[in-house]
This record gives sequence, C-alpha cells and structure tokens, in this order.
Amino acid sequence: MTLSKRCFAEFLGTFWLVFGGCGSAVLAAAFPSLGIGFAGVAMAFGLTLLTMAFTIGPISGCHINPAVSVGLVVGKRFPVSELLPYVVAQVLGGILGSGTLYLIARGKEGFSLDGGFASNGYGVHSPGGYSLLACFVAEVVLTLFFLLVIFGSTDDRAPKGFAPIAIGLCLTLIHLISIPITNTSVNPARSTGPAIFVRGWATGQLWLFWLAPIIGAALAGVIYSQLFAEGPQKTVRAAERSR
Repeated sequence: MTLSKRCFAEFLGTFWLVFGGCGSAVLAAAFPSLGIGFAGVAMAFGLTLLTMAFTIGPISGCHINPAVSVGLVVGKRFPVSELLPYVVAQVLGGILGSGTLYLIARGKEGFSLDGGFASNGYGVHSPGGYSLLACFVAEVVLTLFFLLVIFGSTDDRAPKGFAPIAIGLCLTLIHLISIPITNTSVNPARSTGPAIFVRGWATGQLWLFWLAPIIGAALAGVIYSQLFAEGPQKTVRAAERSR
C-alpha cells in the first residue's frame, strides 16, 4: 500500500474519531433530559477508535493520533521517514472533523462556541478546574498507558484479532478517568481540531495537549522496547494485517 493511500486512511480515521467523539460531547452529552453524559462520551471515543482499528488497521495501522505515531517510532515499530506525512494527515482529518461538526452544531438556534466545543483545557478551562500541573501529569500518564496497551496488544506474542477491542476499551477507560480533568486529549490532532474553531484560550492552551501526550507516548516507546520487547517486532502495518 502506497504512503499516500495510508495517509488518506489516517485522514479518514482521524476525521471519524474527532467527529464521532467530539460530536457526542457537543451534540449529545447534555441533550435535554436524555443526555449521554460523560460515560456516553467516553464510550463514543472508544467506539470510534475500535471501528476504525478494524476498518483501516490493515491499511495504515490506524494510528489516527500523532502521539501514537511518535510512540511507535520511538518503540521501533514505525519508520521515522513516514512520521511527518502521518501527522499532517491526522491533523487535517481532525480539523475537517471539527469543521463538519461545527456546520451541524450551528444549525441549532442558540449554539455558541462559548461552551468550549469539546476543546481541551487546564485551569479555569478544565471541566473540573484542575491545575496546569495536574492536567500535564494526567495527560502524560494516560497517554503512556494507552501506548503500552497498543504495544502489548499488537505484539507478535499477543492473541491475534483482539487488539482493536483492547485499544478501543483502553481509550474508553481513559476518557472515563480524565474528561473532568482536561476533557481528555491523549491525542494532539483531536485537540487541534476544536481549538482551531474556538481560538482564544483554546489555541493558547493547545501546546499542553501536544507536549504531554507526545512525552507520554515516547516514554511508552522506550519502556516497551527496552523492557518488554522480545526480538525484532513486525512493523505496525504488518501487525495489523495479522489480526
């Protein structure tokens, strides 16, 4: 599969993740008297990733997250030469997903970006009012464990065919923990999409939701490759094809 086709798959996958996950938060979380709440939003993010892992996993590996791509590079599961094209495709997919959501959301009278549009934030823009340090630690730790699950479930020694389920459920758990803290990022592309439309404080705080997930992912790559890997592993694409 050519790099351009794999990048297009990443673009579509990230679009679906942001549109589906953030869409559930913007459109359905607090729907009058029958909102899905935090648990529903967490499930929506997990389902978007799970469905895309089965759909584009055999094509691109279904990173749909710049931090995942960085972590896989550090863990020697993905070539560094393909990192930038993947990240660009992911960010563009996230922006288009947010743009499509914006077009739909503004179709309802009274809609305003003042509600945050599912953007990530810290301090006064954290849903629970958590500090910068607390949000930074949460994003690093949660991304680290997210990548460890990805590494482990796609390891040659892992049972075949179950990786998308483990990874999707892990993202659900991450959201159940951290929606009140940062609105949950662990994905710079997911954070960039809504921030582009909210602007102001959202773009001003966006740096954290690039830095912390990438640090967590890189740490996971070092930990897994140095402590748990056993012999040369397949690339992520080959691992996905074996599912």
